[in-house]
Formats: sequence, C-alpha cells, structure tokens
Amino acid sequence: MSDIKNITLNVEGMTCANCALGIKKQLVKKGLENVNVSFSTGEVTYDSNTKLNTQEIIDSINQLGYKVIDAPKEQKGLSAIEKKFYISLIFTIPLFLHMFMPHDNILNNSWVQLALCTPVFLIGLFHFGKSAIGSLKTGVPNMDVLITIGSTAAFVYSIVGMYLYYDTHEAHNYLFFETAATIITLVLLGNLLEHRSVNQTTTAIKELSQIQQSEAKKIMPDGSTTVVGYDEINVGDIIQVNSGDRIAVDGEISKGNATIDESMISGESTPVEKEVGSKVIGGTVLMDGTMQFRAEKVGGETVLSKIIEMVKNAQQDQPNIQRLGDKISAIFVPIVLVIAFLTFLIAHFGFDISMQQALMQSIAVLVISCPCAMGLATPTAVMVGIGRAAKKGILIKGGSTLELFANAKNIVFDKTGTLTTGKFMIKRTKLYAPIEEQELKNILFTIEQHSSHPIAQSVVDYLKPDATTLDFSNIKEIKGIGLEATDKENNHYQVGSYRIDETQTNEMQHAIFIFKNKALIAGVDIEDELKQNVPETISLLNQQGLNTILLSGDVQQKCEELATKVNIKTVYSQQLPEQKLTKIDELEEIAPTAMVGDGINDAPALTKASVGISMSKATQVAVHSAQIVLLNDKDLSQVYEAYLISKHTLITIKQNLFWAFFYNVLAIPVAALGFLNPMVAALAMAFSDVIVVGNSIRLKTKKLK
Repeated sequence: MSDIKNITLNVEGMTCANCALGIKKQLVKKGLENVNVSFSTGEVTYDSNTKLNTQEIIDSINQLGYKVIDAPKEQKGLSAIEKKFYISLIFTIPLFLHMFMPHDNILNNSWVQLALCTPVFLIGLFHFGKSAIGSLKTGVPNMDVLITIGSTAAFVYSIVGMYLYYDTHEAHNYLFFETAATIITLVLLGNLLEHRSVNQTTTAIKELSQIQQSEAKKIMPDGSTTVVGYDEINVGDIIQVNSGDRIAVDGEISKGNATIDESMISGESTPVEKEVGSKVIGGTVLMDGTMQFRAEKVGGETVLSKIIEMVKNAQQDQPNIQRLGDKISAIFVPIVLVIAFLTFLIAHFGFDISMQQALMQSIAVLVISCPCAMGLATPTAVMVGIGRAAKKGILIKGGSTLELFANAKNIVFDKTGTLTTGKFMIKRTKLYAPIEEQELKNILFTIEQHSSHPIAQSVVDYLKPDATTLDFSNIKEIKGIGLEATDKENNHYQVGSYRIDETQTNEMQHAIFIFKNKALIAGVDIEDELKQNVPETISLLNQQGLNTILLSGDVQQKCEELATKVNIKTVYSQQLPEQKLTKIDELEEIAPTAMVGDGINDAPALTKASVGISMSKATQVAVHSAQIVLLNDKDLSQVYEAYLISKHTLITIKQNLFWAFFYNVLAIPVAALGFLNPMVAALAMAFSDVIVVGNSIRLKTKKLK
C-alpha cells in the first residue's frame, strides 16, 4: 500500500473560483502532484511526496496575496468581510444619496464626495487589488482584476474631472465617485452573501463532526469511573456507556447488552441489538441498556473520522463536466478586458458617444461579468450532493463518481450478499448413495469450515448445533469449484458446485454437491432470504430507464427464479470470477455500467465497472475501494437513493452552468450597449453567484424522484 498521504492547508483570501485556479497553477508549477484547491472550503490539498517543505509551499501561496492559516476557528462577532462591507456601506449611502439632493447640498461638493469615496476605494483596493495582483502573477486573472480596474477607472476619472473642472458648472458631469464606491460596496455584499451561501453547502461535514462525542466515562484499574476527553481515550481503555449516552470511539462490547441507534452512521432507521462481542461505532447512541466496551479504534482511525475524511476528499473531487467551466473561467477575464476596451473605443470614437458615457459602458462591462458563477456551478452542487448522501449512510467518493453514476445505463447486481442476506439454511438434502444423514451433516460441517464463501459460512452456522467435526486432513479450497479433503481411511471427498464433475451433475439444480471418491453421494438445496426492499428498488431502477442485470456464479434456475421474483431484466448465471470481469467489459463497451456487490468477493468486478457500489457494514468502511459505499448492508433501497442523488446533482450542475453562461452571454452585450448603469451592473453581478449557490443549496431539501 502506498505511504503517500494528502496534506491539507487552509487558505484565507480567495474571493472567487479563479483564485483557486491560480493557486493550483502555481503549486503545479512548483512540482506538486494531485493538487486540489477548493474555493468553497478554502482548502488546498496535495500529495506529500514532494521535495519542497511545507513552509516553502506556504510562502508560495502567501506571495500570491493569500494567507495560509491554522484550521479555521468558529467565527465570533463580525468576520473581516462583514466589517469591510459595513464600513463601506456607511460611506456609500450618503455618497449615493447626493444624486437625489438639491444642487447646492453639501453632498454635491466634490471634496465631500472625494472624502466619502476614498475610504471605500482603499478598502476595495486592499481587498480586491491584492488578490488581483496575485492572480496576475499566476497567469489566471480573476474577477478581482475586473472589479479593481472598474472601480479604479471611475475613481481616477473623477479625480481628473474634479481637477480640470473644479468650481465649474460642468464639474458634476465628470464626478463618478458614487459609482466607484457603490461598485465596491455591492461586490463586497455579493462576496458576503456568497460566503454565507457556500458555508451552507458544507453543513454535512459540520453535522458529522458534531456527533463526535467530546468525552467518555473511562473505567480505571481500581474499578472507579472518571470522565476523560475524546483525545485522551487510548486503545484498550474500558469505557462505560449508559442509556442515552453517545458512544465516543469504536470498540467491542465486553459487558452488558444494549440497543443502539446507528442511523446517523449507516442510515438504518431501526435500532440494532448488541451483546458481548458485538462491535460498536463512535458517534452512535445507546438507546436502551447499559454496557462497557473496549476501545479498539480512536482518534482519526474511528469509522466516523474515516467517513468525515472520505466526505471531505470526495467534495474536492471534480467531475468531468467541471473542466468546461474551468477552461472558460481561465480565459474569461482577458476576454472581458478586451470587450470592455473595445466598448470604450467603439462607443466614443465609432459612435461619437461622450467620453463619460463610453467610460460608464466600459466599466459596466467589467463589473457585470461574472466568472465566479461558472467556477461555483459544479463544486457547490457536488458538496451538497455528497453531503446529503453521507447523512443517509451513503459514501460517494467524489464528484466524478456522481457524474458517472448519473450517466450509467446498466446496473449489475451480484446475488449472494447483495440481493440476498447471505444467510442460508438447508432446505432439503437428496441422497444419491447409501449414507446416514447425520454422517452427511458431519462431512459437510467439517469441510465447509475451511471456506470463506458466504454460503459455506452460513451452512456451518446452520449445522453447528447438530454436527460434529470429523478427523479430515489435506483440506484445501479449489477456486471457483469448492473444497476437497481426505479422511483417516484415505477416502477423498469433494464439496462444492456442479463444476466438480459436470458429467454427473448435468441438469441437476442443487446448490452444493458432495462427492466421495469421485462418485456423487448427495446434493443439498439451500434457500436464502431477500434483503429489505429488493423488488421495490429494482422496479424503481427499471422505471428510471436503467437496464437491471443479475450477474452470479449460481446455477441458472436459481438465478432466473430470483430475477423473476424481483423484476430484474437480464440474467447471466454460472459465471466464474474471471467470466464476471469479461461480462463487465462487454457491458462497458455498450454503455456505462454500475456494479453493486458486497465489496469483498466481487472486488475485481466492482473495480472494472464505471461505478463500483459496495454494500458494507459500517465497521468495514475503510477497507473498500468501491466508489460508492452503502453503510446499511441490510437495505437495497440505498442503491436507488444513491442514483437519485447522483442524477439530481448532475441536473443541478447543468442548471448552474446554464445560468452562468446565459447570464454572461446576455449581460455583457446589454452593458456594452449602454443599457445598464455600472452600479446596477455591480448589483446584478453580486447576486448572480448567490443564485448559483442557492440553486445548489436547494438540493439539500429537494424532493428526489
């Protein structure tokens, strides 16, 4: 396994998605690999296998005008951007009101306007200008370049006009201080609303973090109980949990019985009964009973910590559809600068429009354009979609997985452990040679103990009360066929599928065949119960237009019976592991394919599919490589929920991108033609981001169907 880890830095000062693109470009240029920069979360991640030390990387980010900080703390009082906005607003309101005052009012005095505008302009210059210069250094100019140029043009033009026409009747025609101040104030308002909205898209991680218990009751060596902090719990500690308590860390019950609510982890609504030897998960709640457990995983190794880490990593993963937005964002600002310059030239020199009006049209083009909306369109939707899934016990490992699952046309199911519980019981036994039924049970019980196959394990559990272990030797497993063993009399036994000897098992439909010295002596029929909501889930997936497929190593008759029972359209039975891989390849050539399995026995097939979906116990969350992990392994309906969340996240991304493109394509020409005052343009730009983020937030509560 690779020792390469992700390093995460928290960055302050990013004001739009192009800031993130600029930082990423700078770090890639420095030689860092797997760089991810999220404007939404303010996090930079990269692989640890770099020659640069952390301080050098921090310095390179700080040199761009941003600031690497420690983990962000809970905000108390006003944030920096709120302070800037409110100070700017105090000066901008009287400056804006002068337009409605009599000519001789003091607010119309050019020196008063300059005095009111200067603090706002300086705030804007430090807030937007610093970021603008940093973005120019990276070669990815951001939105702040446009705001800085637009507000500076209005401010400088006003000072020049004030100097040239001071104390004349024409002076007011050259004063646009209110334009410079209003642009800065409204864009700060937009930034403030945008940050608040974006924070709403990351609530899933905060909510998951909040269910981590901060303290626990530790049993001391003398038998007394003391309260310790979460960080003080060590592996091996015995923890006391009473009714109503939240379990602090993962472990195994050593004393007592309990009913535990695991819904916040697995999405399973029914409380789970636990006894001595049962595993417990940190963050779950003891509903009834009293118990003690031995801590097995603490700190960052707990299931809940792993889930939070996976969700954070997943929210940084970009779907392919985002690449279009990123490409356009990267060239957007230079294009807008050219359009603004041409607007001024054509309006003033081509159509003989006054310099003041041509300048206002040019500034309107600068401030109405919004590359941020395109940069936010995808990541905000991905964060909400992945967060909503995580709260339902569905771990989706990235935005690309959401996109792939939403576009899937085939969905393939393994049988045992996926559609069925994997808990089998013997239905009937048919003898083909003289043998006592008890002896047959003992043979089966002895040999099947050496198999890891779920059917074998269930048969062993079923026979345990009645069977005894025989003195067999040389017991070994033959992949895809079964097991073989030898008794004290040197008799050779084989237990497994029909493939042991197809000349003798031809057209027989038993699940298990038993051979003695190459002669068939018995066939065993078993039955397996369906998991919750299987027929309903398959029907709903069929209604979504997906081609449902059963891919199993079981015999044809059993597979077809199950498929008919649960409405699966296509059946491929009697498939060896390598045949399953080939079949997935064939399906992938036709259309994108999702594969649902238990994540252990069918791991290669899950990896081969476009999207591998593993139905797993929550305690095994860290061991699966599937792109989607369903933590409630008892209920298939999570597959349908995962599909709906993927589908609607992709719909939301497309809606956001459409709005972002439509807004800019429509707004820039309108501004260039002089139909919009720069102040109105700034207001429109400020709210365009909020609309995109708001549409993403809607996904949190949207009814999915």
